[in-house]
Amino acid sequence: MFVLRIFLYCVLLSLMVGCAQKGGGPLIPRGVPVIRVRIFQDCKQIRVAADENVWVKSASDITPHPVAFPPAPGSVLKLADGMWDAGGVKLGTGELVITPAKVGAASINGNSYRGRYRLVPTSANTFDVINDVDVDSYLKSVIPVELYSSWADETYKAQAIAARTYAIYESKTAGAKRAWDVYADERSQMYGGISRETSKSIRAVDATAGIVVAYGKPGEERIFKAYYSSCCGGKTQSAHDAFGDVYIPPLAEYDRGSTCSISPRFQWPTVTIPKDELARRIQAWAKRRSELNGTPRPELKMQGVSRIDLAYLNKLDRPVYFYVTDKKGNRFMMRAEDLRLAISFDAQKGPTVYSAFFTPVNGTDSISFTNGRGFGHGVGLCQWCAQRQGQAGWRHEDIVLSAYPGAKLIRAY
Repeated sequence: MFVLRIFLYCVLLSLMVGCAQKGGGPLIPRGVPVIRVRIFQDCKQIRVAADENVWVKSASDITPHPVAFPPAPGSVLKLADGMWDAGGVKLGTGELVITPAKVGAASINGNSYRGRYRLVPTSANTFDVINDVDVDSYLKSVIPVELYSSWADETYKAQAIAARTYAIYESKTAGAKRAWDVYADERSQMYGGISRETSKSIRAVDATAGIVVAYGKPGEERIFKAYYSSCCGGKTQSAHDAFGDVYIPPLAEYDRGSTCSISPRFQWPTVTIPKDELARRIQAWAKRRSELNGTPRPELKMQGVSRIDLAYLNKLDRPVYFYVTDKKGNRFMMRAEDLRLAISFDAQKGPTVYSAFFTPVNGTDSISFTNGRGFGHGVGLCQWCAQRQGQAGWRHEDIVLSAYPGAKLIRAY
């Protein structure tokens, strides 16, 4: 009887994972890459709601079992001394997997996502919430958060190909070393869950399903980290200069002219920030980066900020490195992208810069960032360039290939 019960649980789980969702197809389609999205980090508790029973399995369980979470607003689920507790009901120990019976049937903190949820302990009382979802379902709520709803269909399709390539690349590289592949915010790609999906994003993802951008010798093409940003300001920078990645032609620096001049951030007005405030932000950024990377940043030794100067420009005259000199005369060389993030870190509603494509002008008590152009890091596909091309009638394939010169489109699945 016990063996029969295990068999029935396994059959039910198999049926549940393969059950039909709106529009047809399984909860996690076979043959489509799965992306593990870290939607919440180091939680002490979350609120889970469900319209019907969900399947739950902890690492200490032999088989999954049905659990009835109440409908919205749901009930609190927490990890206490290594034991999962849902409103007083004990759910075992170790990693906890929650699988809805159908798409949208269960929500976490008021938001529903496709696929399943994995709760991974990060301490005896904290945990991450990971959403395991097939890449195409994932993209359907990435694209509408990354782009404006009024943008061209071909722009949406081009963005789908770039975002798909980026996500799969991350899953095969950084994701191989941890329990998740991507963040749900600007550190990876913005991800909003089912409520953010639109008919346009669904059409764009479905129309390009399986297509990625790759680079290499004929027959040896491989996907790469297909970066993209909002507006390049007319000149991109290489992934090597921005992030220290290996230099490849598709992610090199290119002159885009005025293609993205329709962006409100193609050029932006001068931003002025007091030196003391800049020092506070840079120190806060350096402390946070040191904690995340486990290696102390040199900027932690910075004694205030005296001036910021250009150190190195790429061949298109876009900044790659800056010198930051402290009040003791010590000079720190910072990568432009690091400085951009540091200047805007913990801004507390104060002024920020939109990119590192600027010229610093040093004053007595403040520093002004002039000639500002672009929004974001400026590597790879420029979204406003893509929109301009989409408006002009470009096919999405051509938009993608113009953003990543020397690459080609291939079918990954």
